[in-house]
Amino acid sequence: MQTATVQNSSRADPRRRPRKAIALILAGLLIGSALAPVAMAQTATTPAEQPAPANPGAASPPAAAPLPAAPQAAEPTIGGALLPRDLSPLGMFLHADMVVKAVLIGLAFASFVTWTVFVAKSVELRNARSKVRRALRILAGAATLGQAAEQLHKRTDAAAQLVGAAVTEIRLSANMPADGLKERIVLQLERIEVAYSRKISLGTGVLATIGSTAPFVGLFGTVWGIMDSFIGISNAHTTNLAVVAPGIAEALLATAFGLIAAIPAVVIYNALARATAHYRILLGDVSAQVMRLVSRDLDRVKLKLGLAAE
Repeated sequence: MQTATVQNSSRADPRRRPRKAIALILAGLLIGSALAPVAMAQTATTPAEQPAPANPGAASPPAAAPLPAAPQAAEPTIGGALLPRDLSPLGMFLHADMVVKAVLIGLAFASFVTWTVFVAKSVELRNARSKVRRALRILAGAATLGQAAEQLHKRTDAAAQLVGAAVTEIRLSANMPADGLKERIVLQLERIEVAYSRKISLGTGVLATIGSTAPFVGLFGTVWGIMDSFIGISNAHTTNLAVVAPGIAEALLATAFGLIAAIPAVVIYNALARATAHYRILLGDVSAQVMRLVSRDLDRVKLKLGLAAE
């Protein structure tokens, strides 16, 4: 019996094997259909890698042309012919605004006046001081006022005028008491000193005016030039430094001219003021020598009158 059962089972195996295969295939299809939506979702979220070309030597498809960039507002350019190329002082003056030109011309004229006054007053003061020194030597060696007047009568300088005024006052006071003679002579000498001091200092006041106002005139030219430069920026619709630099340079040139005119004027004014003060001191010395001779002559007259009275 057992032998017959084994033989029957071995005979049945060939018929069961196709059924198992079909069952496995159906199970695989069911599993694949269940996993297909998940795979499609992953494909949508993750970019697929491009497969490498089978033939490396094959030509790749042409790349897409890039989209044109959005146009940007470009800064306007300034032609070279519109900009001054010569930035020397003369070139900046020629390209400057009319107001700046007027300021520069005025400051140049002020500087010319300053140096003209300096040369003229220096020569005048040197000659005047040399004449006063010679007169002091004559007065120091004279014994009487009349002797000094004889040596100085041909001269017309301040020392000769002082001596002549003293001699004139003595002559006019010949029939008067000698008590107030010195006071009258001193008054005459003081007036002459003031007149010659005013004469020698004539023209130096303009130096003080130039020294005090020239920097502000130059500053006015600078402000006007900078305003003109900013107006040029507004008209050109650009902030290019090449547009604003020439105007600013011209404006600063006005400031430089103001300082060039003011600094020498102040220095020269102080130098001439010291020289004028020295000249006034010399005139005071001449007046003192004249009064010394007057006092000596009066004492001689008193001595003669006293001897005659005895």
